[in-house]
Amino acid sequence: MIDATTHVRVARPSRDLAAAERFYVDALGLAVLWRSTERVPGKHDLLMVGPQGGSWHFELTHDPENPVDPTPTVDDLFVVYLGEPVAEALVDRLVAAGGTRVAAHNPYWDEYGVTVADPDGYQLVLCSRVWG
Repeated sequence: MIDATTHVRVARPSRDLAAAERFYVDALGLAVLWRSTERVPGKHDLLMVGPQGGSWHFELTHDPENPVDPTPTVDDLFVVYLGEPVAEALVDRLVAAGGTRVAAHNPYWDEYGVTVADPDGYQLVLCSRVWG
């Protein structure tokens, strides 16, 4: 049965795991939970990021032999509910780490937050509201 303690992994392809790490770890503040970049034939390079001790993480993958080009849509969102106004310093760090500030497809996210596309084009929404 799935409950609040069930661990969840969301996997996405990435063109450049180092760029993804700069964005999600150095700028956003997530931790590297696992990394595998040994260039083993037939195996993917992996970067898993998330909060230490959390019940979810991102698995960012890169297959050097058969790369998959990321194809994000305007509704492929990673929403972080901050519960406070979005600090411009955080947005500046994300942009400096390869992100691009963008207008949200859904105007709700512009009203209550800031949207930044990661280096692969997936959108991170920093929401000033709380969930629930």
